[in-house]
Amino acid sequence: MPDLSDLADASDASRQDHIVAVLVDAFEHLIERDPRAFRGKFRKMAADPFAFYRGSAALFYSDVARLDDPWVDDATSRVWIQGDLHAENYGTYMDSAGVLVFDVNDFDEAYLGHYTWDLQRMAASVALLGFRKALSDASIGRLIETYARAYVQTVRLFATSEVDRDFRLTLDNTEGPLRTVLQTARLATRLNLLDVMTAIEDGDRRLALVPEARELDQAEKDAVLGAYAEYLDTIPEAKRQHSISYEVKDIVGRSGFGIGSAGLRAYTLLVEGRTQALENDVVLSMKQAQTPAVSRIVRDERIRAYFEHEGHRTAVSQGALQAHADPWVGWCSLDGVGQVIKELSPYEADLNWDAVTEMDELIPLVRDLGRATAKVHCVSDVGNEHPLVDVNVEAKISAVIGDREDEFAASLAAWGADYGRLAREDHRRFVDAFRNGMIRGVESD
Repeated sequence: MPDLSDLADASDASRQDHIVAVLVDAFEHLIERDPRAFRGKFRKMAADPFAFYRGSAALFYSDVARLDDPWVDDATSRVWIQGDLHAENYGTYMDSAGVLVFDVNDFDEAYLGHYTWDLQRMAASVALLGFRKALSDASIGRLIETYARAYVQTVRLFATSEVDRDFRLTLDNTEGPLRTVLQTARLATRLNLLDVMTAIEDGDRRLALVPEARELDQAEKDAVLGAYAEYLDTIPEAKRQHSISYEVKDIVGRSGFGIGSAGLRAYTLLVEGRTQALENDVVLSMKQAQTPAVSRIVRDERIRAYFEHEGHRTAVSQGALQAHADPWVGWCSLDGVGQVIKELSPYEADLNWDAVTEMDELIPLVRDLGRATAKVHCVSDVGNEHPLVDVNVEAKISAVIGDREDEFAASLAAWGADYGRLAREDHRRFVDAFRNGMIRGVESD
């Protein structure tokens, strides 16, 4: 993996200035729109180094853009990647075939770039989580090497078979904490989600006005409905439900949710399900899509021109990276700004990393995450309906790694350890800058 010594050797002041400059460049337009939301985001990032790392993908890409990568060639430098692959961006979903799957989730940052960027970002996140759990350096290295080997072995499997589109982590082929989270998701019901998010009024459901929700005036509601009508045309015919589905029953506005969504407009829509039975109603989110951090360093006009807007990019990326994507995923524009729409599914569950503390649990877990990462990279290549990747990804990655699996795994482990240490120091620098009013527009009280 690339040498991080130049980044680590920068003076404290110059590195801090760089962090501030990158964050301002990435978020200035959103900070101006909603400085309060960004103070909240930055306070969440200040909580610990992992939270900082989650919220600072732009800093990661500004770093890797300056480094040579010996594990990438021309073909493997333009692979569809998740873009913000850290340990908490995996979870469950119900795929379009009705199977509960544990997989990469959250495609807000998805784009095309070096396949190694996903692996490097994941490796550093494992190092940060391992440090938080007080694991030894040797144990952290073993975890990252296990992840890397599982990735390489799965890529090679796909290169010598036709199983990549059918491969998925399910209740049938998982164990330990990962199987537990799938079982948790299986126990969920749509009715329980509806009971939390809605109320019955005059014999029908309406969205509950929870504290983070707001009512819309008629003009805003009409604009959202117009965007929703545009979205319906983006649902592939093969995934379209031929019933009374899709009729909108209610809409509320929401603040952007999640550490990466500060300053973004969002809406919740309640729509009719496949029947008029109230337990079949579906809750959708419409969220303003963001500019992915990786697009700031990948300046390929062919890629940029392919997407209508960021909502289109997000939805198309999810379809490319998931072989059997959520049938509700689509896109539209609202006031000229790209939006992504997807279901707020009751079957989404995240892995509770705090509950996983022992190496005999962590090793099989990171092995499965390596397999899942290989799948998303390899499923989105030649033969996919989107022509941006026109090579056989598994063959190209297998070729560039060759018979150097041991070297590759050790190199990724060293990278993760080094960047994890840098991120811990960067967290300290960020907190100091934020507390002392150095980040323009979000000066702390």
